[in-house]
Amino acid sequence: MALETMTATHQLKTAVTSIAFAGRSLFFSSLSALPMDSTNVSGLNSYADLLMISLSNALLGMDANDPPKTLATMQLLGSLFSNMSTVDDNINEGSLIPSLRFSEWLDEFFCRLFSLLQHLEPSSVLNEGVSSPSSSGTFLVEDGPYYFCMLEILLGRLSDSLYKQALKKISKFVTTNILPGAIAEVGLLCCACVHSNPQEAVLQLIKPMLESVISSLKATPTTGFGCSANSNASSSKKEKATISPALETAIGYQLKVLSVAISYAGPALLHYREQFKEVIFSAFDSTSWKINGAGDHVLRSLLGSLVHYYPIDQYKCVMHHPFSASLENWIDTKDFSIDKPVIGPKWHVPVEDEIRFANELLKLHFESALDDLLTICQSKIHSDPGDEKDHLKVTLLRVDSSLQGVLSCLPDFSPSSENGMVKEPSFSPFLIAGATGSRVGSSELRQKAANVIHETCKYLLKEKSDDSILLLLLIRVIDTLGNYGSSEYEEWSNHRQAWKLESTAIIEPPINFIVSSHSEGKRRPRWALIDKAYMHNTWRSSQSSFHLSRMSGNMFPSDQVTLLMDDLLCLSLHGYETVRRLAAKSILKMMKRWPSTISKCVLTLAEKFRNPSLPENVVLGSCAVLSSQTVLKRLTTDRKALSSFLLGILYSSHNESQKAQKAITELFVKYNIHFAGLSRSIFGGPSQADGTDFAGLVAEIGSMSFETSNLHWRYNLMANRVLLLLAMASRNDPNVPAKVLSQIAGHFLKNLKSQLPQSRLLAISALNTLLKESPHKISAENRVHGQGSLQADPKSSLEEALSSIFQEEGFFSDTLNSLSHVHIITDMDTGSSRGHYGSSSLQSFADKSITRFYFDFSASWPRTPSWISLFGSDTFYSNFARIFKRLIQECGMPVLLALKNALEEFVDAKERSKQCVAAEAFAGVLHSDVLGVSEAWDSWMMVQLQNIIHAPSVESIPEWAASIRYAATGKGKSGTRAPLLRHKVIDCLMKPLPQIVATSVVAKRYTFLSAILIEVSPVGMPESEILVHYNLLDELLSNMSHSSAQVREAIGVALSVLCSNLRLCASFGNDHSNESGASNADITPARSWDRYLVKRASELVTKIQNVSASEALEIPKEKLSENGMSSDHSKDDIKWMETLFHFIISSLKSGRSSVLLDVLVELLYPVISLQETSNKDLSNLAKAAFELLKWRVTREPHLRKAVSIILSLANDPNWRTRSATLTFLRSFMYRHDFILSNMDKQHIWLAVEKLLIDSQLEVREHAAAVLAGLMKGGDKDLVEDFRRRAYEQAAALIKKRKHRSTVSALPVASVHGSILALAACVLSIPYDMPSWLPEHVTLLARFVSEPSPLKSTVTKAIAEFRRTHADTWNVHKDSFTEEQLEVLADTSSSSSYFA
Repeated sequence: MALETMTATHQLKTAVTSIAFAGRSLFFSSLSALPMDSTNVSGLNSYADLLMISLSNALLGMDANDPPKTLATMQLLGSLFSNMSTVDDNINEGSLIPSLRFSEWLDEFFCRLFSLLQHLEPSSVLNEGVSSPSSSGTFLVEDGPYYFCMLEILLGRLSDSLYKQALKKISKFVTTNILPGAIAEVGLLCCACVHSNPQEAVLQLIKPMLESVISSLKATPTTGFGCSANSNASSSKKEKATISPALETAIGYQLKVLSVAISYAGPALLHYREQFKEVIFSAFDSTSWKINGAGDHVLRSLLGSLVHYYPIDQYKCVMHHPFSASLENWIDTKDFSIDKPVIGPKWHVPVEDEIRFANELLKLHFESALDDLLTICQSKIHSDPGDEKDHLKVTLLRVDSSLQGVLSCLPDFSPSSENGMVKEPSFSPFLIAGATGSRVGSSELRQKAANVIHETCKYLLKEKSDDSILLLLLIRVIDTLGNYGSSEYEEWSNHRQAWKLESTAIIEPPINFIVSSHSEGKRRPRWALIDKAYMHNTWRSSQSSFHLSRMSGNMFPSDQVTLLMDDLLCLSLHGYETVRRLAAKSILKMMKRWPSTISKCVLTLAEKFRNPSLPENVVLGSCAVLSSQTVLKRLTTDRKALSSFLLGILYSSHNESQKAQKAITELFVKYNIHFAGLSRSIFGGPSQADGTDFAGLVAEIGSMSFETSNLHWRYNLMANRVLLLLAMASRNDPNVPAKVLSQIAGHFLKNLKSQLPQSRLLAISALNTLLKESPHKISAENRVHGQGSLQADPKSSLEEALSSIFQEEGFFSDTLNSLSHVHIITDMDTGSSRGHYGSSSLQSFADKSITRFYFDFSASWPRTPSWISLFGSDTFYSNFARIFKRLIQECGMPVLLALKNALEEFVDAKERSKQCVAAEAFAGVLHSDVLGVSEAWDSWMMVQLQNIIHAPSVESIPEWAASIRYAATGKGKSGTRAPLLRHKVIDCLMKPLPQIVATSVVAKRYTFLSAILIEVSPVGMPESEILVHYNLLDELLSNMSHSSAQVREAIGVALSVLCSNLRLCASFGNDHSNESGASNADITPARSWDRYLVKRASELVTKIQNVSASEALEIPKEKLSENGMSSDHSKDDIKWMETLFHFIISSLKSGRSSVLLDVLVELLYPVISLQETSNKDLSNLAKAAFELLKWRVTREPHLRKAVSIILSLANDPNWRTRSATLTFLRSFMYRHDFILSNMDKQHIWLAVEKLLIDSQLEVREHAAAVLAGLMKGGDKDLVEDFRRRAYEQAAALIKKRKHRSTVSALPVASVHGSILALAACVLSIPYDMPSWLPEHVTLLARFVSEPSPLKSTVTKAIAEFRRTHADTWNVHKDSFTEEQLEVLADTSSSSSYFA
């Protein structure tokens, strides 16, 4: 039906594909007694009629201008014919589609198919030369396998009479049309014919094509290159004859179609062996390179058809379904039983004549071509370079096509062993049983080819190095010779993806209730399983001898493979990029099969990097080979190759080419990405023969990584990066001397004050990785017994090397100064730059490929993510703080003493960047927990923290807040163990400030307290911390009306942290402070803070609303004072409420709202009530809290309270509050629809309905919009009841129109409410057309003559209805009567200006 109507393209494709997927079910349904649903499919009496219509209408889907529809049609036809056992015109009782004449359908099908092929256009222009594929590049071949699969199934299922009818039409079409734009499509059509019935098709199709090609080739000029090398050597002096373009195109088309058509012909071709030999010889002998390439396709296809194994009669039906002989029985591979008869597929196994013919072709075009190549390379038989080039091209093409035809049927090289060649030359070892076809030729023939190709490569690189076509042909020959089985693997890989595409529509599920036929697994057609078995055999043949070297350490590649790899290595460094790329791809496949050859390649290529006069192409080619995962994986186990690789890269800075430098950089970055450690064999054992051991490699690379070396900064960075990778891989290995790691750690410690920003950042990553021992850290057990119970003289293996460095004069001062340069503070910074180290703005795009690559080797901090705008934008880097902490834990108090003066200097600095690095260092010191840090706190660190709090600067507050938070971060796996100095830091922050102090200092103190209390774990909170919480809470509640907005925000944030901590602590049963603190000062508001906040907020809402109303009426301030409410008190109330809103916003953003939900629900009233006030700041905060609250899911027991508050707000005297309540209800109902009780839903619906007749117009319209949304997904019973009542009320109003006095007596709000209710019903169904909608729309349209604003409501609703139903109006208008359509038409016509 979709193909008959004007359906959108994307919908049509879906409709056709859905029938393809349901094809099996439709056939089963046609066999069963299932009734048809006449309301959905009109005019059909059975599923067989539906199948007949699907097949008939499918012919309409073949359209060259609509690829998706055409491919979907091919998939549909393939799916339907896969179910039918035989396609025949004989009508019997078991016929699936008795009313369809397949002979007529077949004629129409081929007419439309031929028309489609004639109008196809290639999607891309074909490349000249032999490298161009035989595919014409149209969507039928490129976009999916459905075309060829459908043809194979259809032609395989045809009866003999219908097959002959089809073959006759196809033969006539092929012989009378030349379609260069549809080569592959016509070829696959012929191939499907031949595969179905080779004997008949070869006679009707192949023979006429052979005769036509032979007659055409006889009229073309020849070169003499199709036979021996000396036959026409003297013809170089003659002028080369040309062939007309039209004839060249026609011959090329016929040859390529012929090559595709004979793919599965097999022994049927033996009767025409002489004709094939003549065609191939003439094609190679032609002066046209296009015809030469077409002859290449014929030769390789002919050889494959003769010697390969492939299924025959694959698409014939041999298993009929027990319910109907006309239906094929699909197969379940899991339901296998020995008792059941197994009908296996028939395979093409070459007979003796086929093998003899294949060997004859190899002798003519492989051995002869090899002799020709050797003659051309060893003796100059051509005086004209052009003739020599053409002869070489044709000869290499003959060799390539022969190898591509036989593939792995030509035996592989015999592998060698440590003692020489394998003893038995006829021995063909394999690990996986599998073969592409029968064996032709011999291993000696492949060896001869390898030797000849090696000589040819040397000659071409010397004489024809600028001819890319010859070199590409040469690489293809080397690839096929050396990579045994790779072509089969590529065929399997490509076909595997195609099989996945075509298999989705041909699966019968295990459970089948239509005909009560169940199975163990999914059923598939027999042809699909045969296809899968064929591809599995192809994969097995590709893997038969691939893993020999891995299974036996005595297996090595033969000498011929080594020669070919040397040739490919030279070609991979060629000046042409296309040559390099193809050679690199081929050599990587060889190295993957023979891993022992990788080391030699790495040594050869890496050594070239050190050459100062190295050409650019050599660098590019070397990097392309070395960057493969095959090579990089080998480097982890080979010390010599690793050393050569790393030193080669680091010594390549002399190259001046930008392309070469970029390639080296990308190679290094890729090595970093894929670095996964090193094998232990690299660290252990004696030095290699060249004198390089691991320690020597580290020393050499370390000497290159200092700034004093003459290396470019990028290579200096690479050397440092290599040091870090080597240290990571070797730090836990016992064979690596401790001195090596000490040298590396000391080197990176010095690099902290490097002048190169990138080196500093890398040193940070390295030190965070290397400093792990922490012998001076006080453990949890030692803390219980006291600090003096540490082991005597704890010492780290790195301490001695590090101590001599950081005790140098001014080391930490220089280090902090260098690290401060990393903190780039700009006015444009609006978000945290944590993790990027501010370095991106200083670098060019080219440098980012290295500098962006830094690992964070530890868990991210903070463990609990900060919510938005808690402390502002900070540039606090936890990695920097972690360095100072671990350095102190590694070396003890000497680090703290050396750091003290520099830290005091930077704490007092005015620059924010220095403040940042001071905050990081101070955080690391406070969090170190080493022996002696408590004494240092008492002597100087507490004073420094007090100075930081009292400092007037505000720019660095975010960094210091992050520093305090880092210092208080819990330790241990769960982060619940308090650091040693946390309580002392809290006591320091809890000390009251002086009486006269800047508001920024007050806000800073509250911010610091919030930061430290975030990290306090409520689980197991001690009584001292609980008392601190209550003391601070009392202070915050008394300062909620603070005059500074900055302080109020800080108080709101601190309140959310405090209250959530107390709630969580109480939930774990740890809040015992009520007993312990009962005798302390009166802190009653803090003890009952939740009730206090709710009660106080409720009291202030009315006062603030009265103030706003008075200001709107411009009542003098004197009268306000007389009434007992001064302006000062009202301002304090507004400030208090702003602080409360900050508390709500912070609680919701922080994720702590789950424990404060009861309070937040109670505070719905002030949030919704204060959306619009005279104080804009207060209203903005209320709106921000409103946006967060309306999406918060509230569960019982708080949900019922929330509903009652919302219902009370819906009756608020302020219309703006009622409108805001409606806005809140939209989101609230969406989030709670499935958890609200029916009673609550009814109450909410009634409240919204009541607002339809509100006195305020804006509220009425808003209520209608909310109701329309509720009806889209609301309770079905409530929706139907409301829709019925709305229609009845509107209909009653229409009846009263005749009595004008009665209508006019009704209030406008009441009439408007009825119209709005009806409009809500109409707008709740924007795209569909249920049965009730036409009456509602028509009734609504009858109110168009009412006065404004009623008329405006009607016209807007009708216009919106027309807009949303415009796309499907042609279908939906049938639901209306003529009278209803006239009423709707009246609403769209406007009165004329001239009336």
